[in-house]
Amino acid sequence: MSTENSALEQLRIDRPATPPRAPRTALIALAIVIVLGGLAIGWWLNRAPAVAVRTVVARAAARNGNDRTVLNASGYVTARRAATVSSKVTGKVIEVLVEEGMRVKEGQVVARLDDTNTRASLQLAQAQLAAATSAQAETRVRLVEAEQELQRQTALAEAKVATPSDFDHATAAARALRARLEQQQAEVAVAEHTVAVWQQQLEDTVIRAPFDGIATSKDAQPGEMISPVSAGGGFTRTGVCTVVDMTSLEIEIDVSESYINRVEPGQPVEATLDAYPDWGIPCHVIAIIPTADRAKSTVRVRVGFDKLDPRILPEMSVKVAFREIAGPGAAAVAPTALVPRAAVRQDAGRDVVLVVSDGRARRRAVTVASAGGTDVEISAGLAPGERVVIEAPADLKDGDAVKENNP
Repeated sequence: MSTENSALEQLRIDRPATPPRAPRTALIALAIVIVLGGLAIGWWLNRAPAVAVRTVVARAAARNGNDRTVLNASGYVTARRAATVSSKVTGKVIEVLVEEGMRVKEGQVVARLDDTNTRASLQLAQAQLAAATSAQAETRVRLVEAEQELQRQTALAEAKVATPSDFDHATAAARALRARLEQQQAEVAVAEHTVAVWQQQLEDTVIRAPFDGIATSKDAQPGEMISPVSAGGGFTRTGVCTVVDMTSLEIEIDVSESYINRVEPGQPVEATLDAYPDWGIPCHVIAIIPTADRAKSTVRVRVGFDKLDPRILPEMSVKVAFREIAGPGAAAVAPTALVPRAAVRQDAGRDVVLVVSDGRARRRAVTVASAGGTDVEISAGLAPGERVVIEAPADLKDGDAVKENNP
């Protein structure tokens, strides 16, 4: 029996109660790390490089209450007071005292004409006045003598000493001298008026500025003839210079009859000069001219500047946006964004922009409210503060990695 038990004990296999698993688990984890590392290295080596782009931050559009653009138009800056300064008489220019860009005051001398003949005529009229005045003085002396003689003859006639013929002769002499004195007084008055006329003619040879302003053109030179009316041959000037009152500048716009119902006096307007496309100028409607142009089917509208600026010059071209202000109970309008024109692209007939988010370009469909100058106003699809792409390769697509390369 003991022999059998010993044999059985020899056939038994000794096994550990818990097999060691730690070394095998470590090997599996190490293999997974190696595979993932290889995949990461492969993705890093094969990934597309980030595309360099230029971006800008979308700006919030300036708003005044709940206003919106109801009409866009274009026109020109005009001066309400502008005059081509000329003379009242025809004459030869001997001196021009103004240059382009010079500021002039009302009454300032801008030119002089040759006054030789006028001055000679004035001297003649003054001499005639002096002669008429001297003759009048002589007649007054003779009239005093005649009146004294008439008094003596009247006394002698009452005393029945003088003959009636002597009395009549003295009476006639006194009356004749009174009539001559009245005539000479009239002649003196005529001579005085003649002197005044020639003095005015002499004054008319001095050309003065009609109001405060700036000379915008110089149209005559010394030696040229100038006339208040146009003369044949084309050698006679009709003006010396053009003076513009820079405080009377406004905008003149021709609005189509179909849209004139969107304009009303006092309406706010935002103007943009073509010379300064990034400068929005606050304006307002002054008046709507109550007549239409039959040939162009337009109505003229006058727009005034809220504040003048030296950069605003006459005859500049300008674009205007007529605004409409909603009532107090109107719903709040979401803020709009301003971006450069280069940020807006066309994709399948729609306006889109590329917004940079988390290092990638994201395509975003937007709604363009208005475009003026170099900026575009976006009313939907983009919020102020987001960064949009303005310069990028043409093949840049939605989701591509980008790298901002702004100067």
